Amino acid sequence: MKIKTIRQAKKINNKTVFLRADFNVPVKDGKIKDDYKIVAILPTIRFLLRHGCKIIIATHLGKPNGQDKKLSVKPVADRLSQLLDKKIKLVDKYWCRSIDELQADLNKNNILILENLRFCDGEKNNDKKFARLLASMAQIYVNDAFAVSHRRHASVSAIKKYLPSYAGLLLTEEIENLNKILKPKKPMVSVVGGNKIETKIKLVGSLSKKSFMVLVGGTLANNFIAAHDFEVGKSVINPTYVKLAKKFKDKNIILPIDVLVGKDKDATEAQAKSISQVKKEDMILDIGPRTIKLFSDYIRKANTIVWNGPMGYSENKCFKHGTMATAQVFTSRSRGPAFGVVGGSETVAALNQAKMIDGVDWVSTGGGAMLSYLLGEKMPGLKGIIK
Repeated sequence: MKIKTIRQAKKINNKTVFLRADFNVPVKDGKIKDDYKIVAILPTIRFLLRHGCKIIIATHLGKPNGQDKKLSVKPVADRLSQLLDKKIKLVDKYWCRSIDELQADLNKNNILILENLRFCDGEKNNDKKFARLLASMAQIYVNDAFAVSHRRHASVSAIKKYLPSYAGLLLTEEIENLNKILKPKKPMVSVVGGNKIETKIKLVGSLSKKSFMVLVGGTLANNFIAAHDFEVGKSVINPTYVKLAKKFKDKNIILPIDVLVGKDKDATEAQAKSISQVKKEDMILDIGPRTIKLFSDYIRKANTIVWNGPMGYSENKCFKHGTMATAQVFTSRSRGPAFGVVGGSETVAALNQAKMIDGVDWVSTGGGAMLSYLLGEKMPGLKGIIK
Protein backbone atom coordinates (compact mmCIF):
# COMPACT_ATOMS: atom_id res chain seq x y z
CA MET A 1 0.00 0.00 0.00
CA LYS A 2 1.31 3.42 -0.98
CA ILE A 3 0.27 6.70 0.63
CA LYS A 4 0.82 10.06 -1.09
CA THR A 5 1.86 12.10 1.93
CA ILE A 6 2.86 15.73 2.20
CA ARG A 7 6.33 14.54 3.20
CA GLN A 8 6.71 13.30 -0.39
CA ALA A 9 5.47 16.49 -2.05
CA LYS A 10 8.43 18.02 -3.88
CA LYS A 11 6.94 21.45 -4.59
CA ILE A 12 5.10 22.34 -1.40
CA ASN A 13 7.36 25.16 -0.19
CA ASN A 14 5.65 28.57 0.02
CA LYS A 15 2.44 27.24 -1.53
CA THR A 16 -1.13 27.98 -0.44
CA VAL A 17 -2.60 24.78 0.98
CA PHE A 18 -6.25 23.86 1.40
CA LEU A 19 -6.24 21.67 4.53
CA ARG A 20 -9.34 19.60 5.19
CA ALA A 21 -9.43 18.95 8.91
CA ASP A 22 -11.95 17.23 11.13
CA PHE A 23 -12.67 19.59 14.00
CA ASN A 24 -16.11 18.15 14.70
CA VAL A 25 -15.58 18.42 18.45
CA PRO A 26 -18.12 18.64 21.30
CA VAL A 27 -18.99 22.28 22.03
CA LYS A 28 -21.21 23.47 24.87
CA ASP A 29 -22.08 27.12 25.53
CA GLY A 30 -19.40 28.19 23.08
CA LYS A 31 -16.67 26.20 24.82
CA ILE A 32 -14.91 23.09 23.53
CA LYS A 33 -15.28 20.13 25.88
CA ASP A 34 -12.65 17.89 24.24
CA ASP A 35 -9.94 19.21 21.92
CA TYR A 36 -8.34 15.83 21.10
CA LYS A 37 -9.07 16.12 17.37
CA ILE A 38 -7.63 19.63 17.23
CA VAL A 39 -4.43 18.64 19.02
CA ALA A 40 -4.04 15.59 16.75
CA ILE A 41 -3.69 17.71 13.59
CA LEU A 42 -1.12 20.18 14.97
CA PRO A 43 1.88 18.25 13.55
CA THR A 44 0.50 18.68 10.02
CA ILE A 45 -0.10 22.41 10.48
CA ARG A 46 3.38 22.92 11.93
CA PHE A 47 4.91 20.92 9.08
CA LEU A 48 3.22 23.19 6.53
CA LEU A 49 4.27 26.33 8.39
CA ARG A 50 7.89 25.16 8.47
CA HIS A 51 7.73 24.93 4.68
CA GLY A 52 6.50 28.50 4.41
CA CYS A 53 2.97 27.53 3.42
CA LYS A 54 -0.11 29.67 3.83
CA ILE A 55 -2.99 27.53 5.07
CA ILE A 56 -6.73 27.62 4.50
CA ILE A 57 -8.34 25.22 6.96
CA ALA A 58 -11.82 23.84 6.39
CA THR A 59 -13.98 21.69 8.67
CA HIS A 60 -17.58 20.91 9.46
CA LEU A 61 -19.15 21.05 12.92
CA GLY A 62 -22.27 19.13 13.84
CA LYS A 63 -25.30 18.78 11.60
CA PRO A 64 -26.52 22.33 10.96
CA ASN A 65 -29.89 23.05 9.41
CA GLY A 66 -28.86 25.99 7.28
CA GLN A 67 -26.49 28.57 8.72
CA ASP A 68 -26.94 27.83 12.42
CA LYS A 69 -24.84 30.29 14.43
CA LYS A 70 -24.73 27.83 17.32
CA LEU A 71 -22.60 25.59 15.09
CA SER A 72 -20.12 28.26 14.04
CA VAL A 73 -16.51 27.08 14.07
CA LYS A 74 -15.43 30.22 15.98
CA PRO A 75 -14.71 28.25 19.20
CA VAL A 76 -12.52 25.95 17.11
CA ALA A 77 -10.66 28.89 15.59
CA ASP A 78 -10.10 30.38 19.05
CA ARG A 79 -8.79 27.11 20.49
CA LEU A 80 -6.52 26.46 17.50
CA SER A 81 -5.16 29.99 17.82
CA GLN A 82 -4.31 29.32 21.48
CA LEU A 83 -2.61 26.00 20.72
CA LEU A 84 -0.50 27.47 17.91
CA ASP A 85 0.03 30.83 19.62
CA LYS A 86 -0.87 32.37 16.29
CA LYS A 87 -3.63 34.63 15.02
CA ILE A 88 -6.18 32.73 12.96
CA LYS A 89 -8.90 34.57 11.11
CA LEU A 90 -12.37 33.07 10.72
CA VAL A 91 -13.71 33.65 7.21
CA ASP A 92 -17.51 33.92 7.15
CA LYS A 93 -19.51 33.69 3.91
CA TYR A 94 -16.40 32.76 1.96
CA TRP A 95 -18.62 31.63 -0.93
CA CYS A 96 -19.34 35.33 -1.56
CA ARG A 97 -15.74 36.55 -1.32
CA SER A 98 -13.27 37.06 -4.11
CA ILE A 99 -9.98 35.22 -4.28
CA ASP A 100 -8.19 38.57 -3.99
CA GLU A 101 -9.93 39.24 -0.66
CA LEU A 102 -8.96 35.81 0.67
CA GLN A 103 -5.39 36.27 -0.51
CA ALA A 104 -5.16 39.63 1.24
CA ASP A 105 -6.34 38.01 4.47
CA LEU A 106 -3.81 35.19 4.02
CA ASN A 107 -0.97 37.64 3.52
CA LYS A 108 -1.81 39.20 6.88
CA ASN A 109 -2.52 36.05 8.89
CA ASN A 110 -0.88 32.99 7.21
CA ILE A 111 -3.76 30.82 8.46
CA LEU A 112 -7.46 31.21 7.71
CA ILE A 113 -10.26 28.91 8.84
CA LEU A 114 -13.46 28.80 6.81
CA GLU A 115 -16.85 28.89 8.48
CA ASN A 116 -18.67 25.55 8.86
CA LEU A 117 -18.58 23.74 5.50
CA ARG A 118 -22.04 22.29 6.09
CA PHE A 119 -23.56 25.75 6.04
CA CYS A 120 -23.44 25.18 2.26
CA ASP A 121 -25.60 22.48 0.64
CA GLY A 122 -22.86 21.92 -1.92
CA GLU A 123 -20.67 20.24 0.70
CA LYS A 124 -22.86 17.22 1.48
CA ASN A 125 -24.07 17.03 -2.14
CA ASN A 126 -20.46 16.64 -3.35
CA ASP A 127 -21.25 19.52 -5.71
CA LYS A 128 -18.56 20.11 -8.33
CA LYS A 129 -19.19 23.85 -8.47
CA PHE A 130 -18.70 24.14 -4.71
CA ALA A 131 -15.60 21.92 -4.91
CA ARG A 132 -14.13 24.17 -7.63
CA LEU A 133 -14.78 27.20 -5.42
CA LEU A 134 -12.84 25.59 -2.57
CA ALA A 135 -10.05 24.46 -4.89
CA SER A 136 -9.68 27.96 -6.36
CA MET A 137 -8.46 29.18 -2.98
CA ALA A 138 -5.26 27.11 -3.00
CA GLN A 139 -2.55 25.37 -5.01
CA ILE A 140 -2.38 22.10 -3.08
CA TYR A 141 -4.98 20.00 -1.27
CA VAL A 142 -4.20 18.09 1.93
CA ASN A 143 -6.68 15.70 3.50
CA ASP A 144 -6.07 15.24 7.22
CA ALA A 145 -9.71 14.46 8.02
CA PHE A 146 -9.76 10.67 8.23
CA ALA A 147 -13.00 10.82 10.24
CA VAL A 148 -14.98 12.04 7.20
CA SER A 149 -13.04 10.24 4.49
CA HIS A 150 -15.85 7.69 4.14
CA ARG A 151 -18.18 10.55 3.09
CA ARG A 152 -18.73 11.56 -0.53
CA HIS A 153 -18.57 15.28 0.27
CA ALA A 154 -17.17 18.11 -1.81
CA SER A 155 -14.27 18.96 0.52
CA VAL A 156 -13.03 15.36 0.71
CA SER A 157 -14.05 13.88 -2.62
CA ALA A 158 -14.80 16.20 -5.57
CA ILE A 159 -12.12 18.75 -4.65
CA LYS A 160 -9.36 16.26 -5.51
CA LYS A 161 -10.26 16.58 -9.20
CA TYR A 162 -9.00 20.17 -9.22
CA LEU A 163 -5.82 20.17 -7.09
CA PRO A 164 -2.73 18.00 -6.50
CA SER A 165 -3.77 15.99 -3.45
CA TYR A 166 -1.87 14.55 -0.50
CA ALA A 167 -2.49 12.91 2.86
CA GLY A 168 -1.68 14.87 6.00
CA LEU A 169 0.48 13.42 8.76
CA LEU A 170 -2.53 12.42 10.90
CA LEU A 171 -4.31 10.68 8.02
CA THR A 172 -1.09 8.82 7.20
CA GLU A 173 -0.77 7.60 10.78
CA GLU A 174 -4.41 6.50 10.81
CA ILE A 175 -3.90 4.29 7.77
CA GLU A 176 -0.59 2.86 8.94
CA ASN A 177 -1.99 1.94 12.36
CA LEU A 178 -5.29 0.53 11.12
CA ASN A 179 -3.37 -1.62 8.65
CA LYS A 180 -1.84 -3.34 11.68
CA ILE A 181 -5.35 -4.51 12.51
CA LEU A 182 -5.93 -5.76 8.96
CA LYS A 183 -2.66 -7.72 9.20
CA PRO A 184 -2.41 -8.36 12.94
CA LYS A 185 0.21 -9.98 15.09
CA LYS A 186 -1.67 -13.01 16.39
CA PRO A 187 -3.56 -13.74 18.48
CA MET A 188 -5.87 -10.76 17.95
CA VAL A 189 -8.81 -10.06 20.23
CA SER A 190 -11.51 -7.60 19.18
CA VAL A 191 -13.90 -5.84 21.57
CA VAL A 192 -17.07 -4.47 19.96
CA GLY A 193 -19.88 -2.66 21.75
CA GLY A 194 -22.10 0.39 21.44
CA ASN A 195 -25.47 0.79 19.83
CA LYS A 196 -24.90 1.35 16.08
CA ILE A 197 -26.13 -2.15 15.47
CA GLU A 198 -26.26 -2.18 11.66
CA THR A 199 -22.61 -1.21 11.24
CA LYS A 200 -21.28 -3.04 14.29
CA ILE A 201 -22.83 -6.38 13.40
CA LYS A 202 -20.98 -6.22 10.07
CA LEU A 203 -17.79 -5.38 11.95
CA VAL A 204 -18.22 -8.43 14.18
CA GLY A 205 -18.45 -10.60 11.07
CA SER A 206 -15.37 -9.03 9.49
CA LEU A 207 -13.22 -9.09 12.65
CA SER A 208 -14.19 -12.68 13.46
CA LYS A 209 -12.20 -13.77 10.38
CA LYS A 210 -9.00 -12.21 11.73
CA SER A 211 -9.53 -12.50 15.48
CA PHE A 212 -8.91 -15.30 17.90
CA MET A 213 -12.03 -14.06 19.70
CA VAL A 214 -14.52 -11.19 19.32
CA LEU A 215 -15.93 -9.94 22.64
CA VAL A 216 -19.38 -8.39 22.22
CA GLY A 217 -20.99 -5.97 24.67
CA GLY A 218 -23.26 -2.93 24.74
CA THR A 219 -26.62 -2.75 23.00
CA LEU A 220 -25.11 -4.84 20.23
CA ALA A 221 -24.83 -7.83 22.59
CA ASN A 222 -28.59 -7.77 23.30
CA ASN A 223 -29.27 -8.86 19.72
CA PHE A 224 -26.87 -11.79 20.02
CA ILE A 225 -28.33 -12.78 23.39
CA ALA A 226 -31.84 -12.72 21.90
CA ALA A 227 -30.57 -14.76 18.94
CA HIS A 228 -29.69 -17.51 21.43
CA ASP A 229 -33.33 -17.43 22.67
CA PHE A 230 -32.59 -15.85 26.04
CA GLU A 231 -34.96 -13.31 27.57
CA VAL A 232 -33.79 -9.70 27.09
CA GLY A 233 -36.78 -7.96 28.67
CA LYS A 234 -37.10 -4.28 27.78
CA SER A 235 -33.58 -4.13 26.36
CA VAL A 236 -32.99 -2.37 23.04
CA ILE A 237 -32.92 -4.83 20.14
CA ASN A 238 -33.73 -4.84 16.43
CA PRO A 239 -35.59 -7.95 15.16
CA THR A 240 -33.84 -7.68 11.79
CA TYR A 241 -30.41 -7.87 13.39
CA VAL A 242 -31.46 -10.57 15.83
CA LYS A 243 -32.09 -12.73 12.76
CA LEU A 244 -28.71 -11.76 11.35
CA ALA A 245 -26.99 -12.51 14.66
CA LYS A 246 -28.32 -16.09 14.50
CA LYS A 247 -25.90 -16.68 11.62
CA PHE A 248 -22.96 -16.04 13.96
CA LYS A 249 -23.84 -18.75 16.49
CA ASP A 250 -20.99 -21.08 15.55
CA LYS A 251 -18.32 -18.41 15.18
CA ASN A 252 -15.63 -17.27 17.63
CA ILE A 253 -17.85 -14.71 19.33
CA ILE A 254 -17.94 -14.36 23.11
CA LEU A 255 -21.13 -12.94 24.63
CA PRO A 256 -21.83 -11.75 28.18
CA ILE A 257 -22.54 -14.54 30.66
CA ASP A 258 -23.98 -12.07 33.15
CA VAL A 259 -25.30 -8.52 32.91
CA LEU A 260 -26.33 -5.51 34.96
CA VAL A 261 -30.02 -4.67 34.65
CA GLY A 262 -32.24 -1.77 35.70
CA LYS A 263 -35.82 -0.69 35.20
CA ASP A 264 -34.79 1.81 32.53
CA LYS A 265 -31.81 3.94 31.42
CA ASP A 266 -32.38 6.38 34.28
CA ALA A 267 -32.30 3.66 36.94
CA THR A 268 -30.44 4.57 40.13
CA GLU A 269 -29.76 0.95 41.06
CA ALA A 270 -28.13 -1.87 39.12
CA GLN A 271 -28.65 -5.57 39.71
CA ALA A 272 -26.30 -8.28 38.47
CA LYS A 273 -27.98 -11.27 36.85
CA SER A 274 -26.84 -14.23 34.81
CA ILE A 275 -28.19 -14.28 31.27
CA SER A 276 -30.70 -16.98 32.15
CA GLN A 277 -32.17 -14.89 35.01
CA VAL A 278 -33.18 -11.77 33.03
CA LYS A 279 -36.91 -11.05 33.33
CA LYS A 280 -39.39 -9.30 31.05
CA GLU A 281 -39.38 -6.15 33.21
CA ASP A 282 -35.57 -5.88 33.11
CA MET A 283 -33.45 -3.73 30.80
CA ILE A 284 -29.89 -4.90 30.13
CA LEU A 285 -27.59 -1.88 30.54
CA ASP A 286 -24.07 -3.24 31.16
CA ILE A 287 -21.97 -6.38 31.27
CA GLY A 288 -21.73 -8.07 34.66
CA PRO A 289 -18.72 -8.86 36.92
CA ARG A 290 -18.22 -12.43 35.66
CA THR A 291 -18.26 -11.17 32.07
CA ILE A 292 -15.70 -8.50 32.93
CA LYS A 293 -13.38 -11.23 34.21
CA LEU A 294 -14.05 -13.42 31.17
CA PHE A 295 -13.36 -10.57 28.71
CA SER A 296 -10.27 -9.51 30.67
CA ASP A 297 -8.80 -13.02 30.49
CA TYR A 298 -9.03 -12.98 26.68
CA ILE A 299 -7.61 -9.46 26.35
CA ARG A 300 -4.60 -10.39 28.52
CA LYS A 301 -3.69 -13.16 26.05
CA ALA A 302 -3.80 -10.93 22.95
CA ASN A 303 -0.89 -9.57 20.93
CA THR A 304 -3.20 -7.28 18.94
CA ILE A 305 -6.34 -5.73 20.40
CA VAL A 306 -8.94 -3.43 18.87
CA TRP A 307 -11.86 -1.82 20.71
CA ASN A 308 -14.83 0.09 19.36
CA GLY A 309 -17.92 0.84 21.42
CA PRO A 310 -18.74 0.96 25.16
CA MET A 311 -19.80 -2.15 27.05
CA GLY A 312 -22.89 -0.56 28.54
CA TYR A 313 -24.95 2.58 28.99
CA SER A 314 -21.97 4.46 30.42
CA GLU A 315 -23.82 7.81 30.52
CA ASN A 316 -25.38 6.49 33.74
CA LYS A 317 -22.76 5.96 36.45
CA CYS A 318 -24.56 2.80 37.58
CA PHE A 319 -23.80 1.16 34.24
CA LYS A 320 -20.31 2.35 33.34
CA HIS A 321 -18.36 -0.31 35.26
CA GLY A 322 -18.01 -2.69 32.32
CA THR A 323 -16.60 0.04 30.08
CA MET A 324 -14.21 1.36 32.74
CA ALA A 325 -12.97 -2.14 33.58
CA THR A 326 -12.41 -2.87 29.89
CA ALA A 327 -10.46 0.39 29.56
CA GLN A 328 -8.25 -0.62 32.47
CA VAL A 329 -7.34 -4.08 31.17
CA PHE A 330 -7.04 -2.82 27.59
CA THR A 331 -4.48 -0.17 28.55
CA SER A 332 -2.58 -2.57 30.80
CA ARG A 333 -1.96 -4.79 27.77
CA SER A 334 -1.55 -2.08 25.14
CA ARG A 335 1.73 -0.17 24.60
CA GLY A 336 3.57 -3.21 25.90
CA PRO A 337 2.95 -6.86 25.13
CA ALA A 338 0.18 -6.00 22.64
CA PHE A 339 -0.56 -3.39 20.00
CA GLY A 340 -3.86 -1.69 20.84
CA VAL A 341 -6.18 0.47 18.74
CA VAL A 342 -9.30 2.26 19.98
CA GLY A 343 -11.94 4.10 17.96
CA GLY A 344 -15.37 5.68 18.35
CA SER A 345 -16.26 8.86 20.23
CA GLU A 346 -17.90 7.09 23.18
CA THR A 347 -14.96 4.74 23.63
CA VAL A 348 -12.46 7.59 23.46
CA ALA A 349 -14.59 9.55 25.95
CA ALA A 350 -14.49 6.58 28.33
CA LEU A 351 -10.70 6.39 28.10
CA ASN A 352 -10.48 10.13 28.75
CA GLN A 353 -12.79 9.79 31.73
CA ALA A 354 -10.63 6.99 33.10
CA LYS A 355 -7.50 9.07 32.31
CA MET A 356 -6.07 6.11 30.41
CA ILE A 357 -5.97 7.45 26.85
CA ASP A 358 -2.16 7.69 26.90
CA GLY A 359 -2.00 3.96 27.53
CA VAL A 360 -3.22 3.07 24.04
CA ASP A 361 -0.94 2.69 21.02
CA TRP A 362 -3.35 4.38 18.63
CA VAL A 363 -6.57 6.30 19.30
CA SER A 364 -8.36 6.77 16.00
CA THR A 365 -10.04 10.11 15.32
CA GLY A 366 -12.61 8.31 13.18
CA GLY A 367 -15.57 6.31 14.45
CA GLY A 368 -17.61 5.52 11.35
CA ALA A 369 -14.55 5.99 9.14
CA MET A 370 -12.56 3.49 11.19
CA LEU A 371 -15.36 0.96 10.81
CA SER A 372 -15.62 1.60 7.06
CA TYR A 373 -11.88 1.16 6.60
CA LEU A 374 -11.73 -2.08 8.60
CA LEU A 375 -14.75 -3.39 6.67
CA GLY A 376 -13.01 -2.66 3.37
CA GLU A 377 -15.74 -0.27 2.22
CA LYS A 378 -15.16 2.47 -0.32
CA MET A 379 -13.54 5.60 1.12
CA PRO A 380 -14.07 8.52 -1.31
CA GLY A 381 -11.71 10.76 0.67
CA LEU A 382 -8.83 8.32 0.21
CA LYS A 383 -9.24 7.74 -3.52
CA GLY A 384 -6.17 8.95 -5.37
CA ILE A 385 -4.27 9.42 -2.10
CA ILE A 386 -4.08 5.81 -0.94
CA LYS A 387 -3.14 3.16 -3.48
